[in-house]
Amino acid sequence: MTQRIYDTHQQAIVDFVPRHEGKVGIYVCGPTVQSAPHIGHLRSVLVYDQMRRWFRATGHDVTLIRNVTDIDDKILDNARAAQEAGGTEEWWALAYRVEREFTAAYDALGVLAPTYEPRATANIREMVALIGELIERGHAYQANDGSASVYFNTASWADYGSLTRQRRDQMEDAADSEPVGKRDPRDFALWKAHRDTEPATASWPSPWGDGRPGWHIECSAMAARYLGDAFDIHGGGLDLRFPHHENELAQSRAAGQDFANHWVHNGLVNTGGQKMSKSLGNSLFAVDLLAQARPVVLRYFLGAAHYRSTLEYSDGSLAEAAAAFDRIEGFLERAEEYIVGAAEDHAAGEAAAQLYLAPLGGAATTESLPAEFTAAMLDDFAIPQALAVLHDAVRAGNSAIDAGDGDTLLHRAIEVVAMLDVLGLDPRDSLWGAASGNAAADSALDALVVGLIEQRAEARANKDFATSDAIRDRLAGAGIILEDSPTGTRWSHA
Repeated sequence: MTQRIYDTHQQAIVDFVPRHEGKVGIYVCGPTVQSAPHIGHLRSVLVYDQMRRWFRATGHDVTLIRNVTDIDDKILDNARAAQEAGGTEEWWALAYRVEREFTAAYDALGVLAPTYEPRATANIREMVALIGELIERGHAYQANDGSASVYFNTASWADYGSLTRQRRDQMEDAADSEPVGKRDPRDFALWKAHRDTEPATASWPSPWGDGRPGWHIECSAMAARYLGDAFDIHGGGLDLRFPHHENELAQSRAAGQDFANHWVHNGLVNTGGQKMSKSLGNSLFAVDLLAQARPVVLRYFLGAAHYRSTLEYSDGSLAEAAAAFDRIEGFLERAEEYIVGAAEDHAAGEAAAQLYLAPLGGAATTESLPAEFTAAMLDDFAIPQALAVLHDAVRAGNSAIDAGDGDTLLHRAIEVVAMLDVLGLDPRDSLWGAASGNAAADSALDALVVGLIEQRAEARANKDFATSDAIRDRLAGAGIILEDSPTGTRWSHA
């Protein structure tokens, strides 16, 4: 049983052999907590949750590290813009508030918590040490303008560009910092000198002077700290291949680390036939999606496409996913009723239903899965083909009920429960809360809506009625009604 995986670095589907038998180490680039989570973030985190669950089902002990970038140009810029508009939220408070929104959304979708979730600001020491190693090896230098900035010398690393198959002389200038003090405009920032326009709290001491880390060095340092100098898989969205992952690979290898053995990238999301982007104004936020569909249905939709393909979202996408998932739920209900009714007495029937159809809670193994499902997952996590096997088993199970074939029904029902468990989709699992709803989803929706209500209140206090009205309209579009009163604002579903 050999796992196959598409390695972006090799640009080929290859055999996956863990560095340590029975164990898999995965590093996933987590969010930069500058603004609310959107559908692209949810799709990406779900992809690696599916992989993690599959490795677990095949008997592997998985260590998954997913970082939080809580210091970055965009975080500082957003906090500054809000303060200039009359707000009072500091950059670190903004980052923590948004981080909580991400966590709530992930929990609502049944995404397993990572083994560890390091924050960039808690790993500055490791970043400084890594930068020092690069300077000592001749692959980094302090800015020639006398500032504390430090840059990676791209000309010093012959393999630079190997991840994305680019030649250095064809690359665009690095956009992560101003070209001041650089030997070459393509050199990227490892350490950024503190500026007078930035808050003192966004600065740390270093051998080169006060400042803060560049984006790329953060992930290299955190991956090495928690997974070691060599680990199995580095994952992230396709949009991170360049420059982020290209720079991670270069600086880690230049520092003498093997770093990731395989690079995996998930596809992006299109909305209405267009690539989702902030500039086009077509972003779909977690608050909107969780207001429109049951979380388990949203999970089904987000995870139904192959992870490397583009996920297409349209107005009817969630309705189609709900219809497909209803067929699965309907079969589970029919199967349980049949088993109870076919037993010699009711008590025996209840016992049989609990024994054979109980949620597995992540305990499914390949022994209980159809061979076709296993083959699909081993073939670069081919979820569409795996879901086809699931639906075939549902149809066969329903036919067995119609024919009164209890043996076939039981066999198919056990397979369906096992497949749903591996995919994190069993609707009866405690993961999804009570039958009336998902407690985690309710909490996530509340956290996301309350965050927008607070932004609206601040906008109104600053007499920014255009922003206030835009937030109300956005929530109304997601089916959320706001009721203002002297004691505050309440929200409810339309």
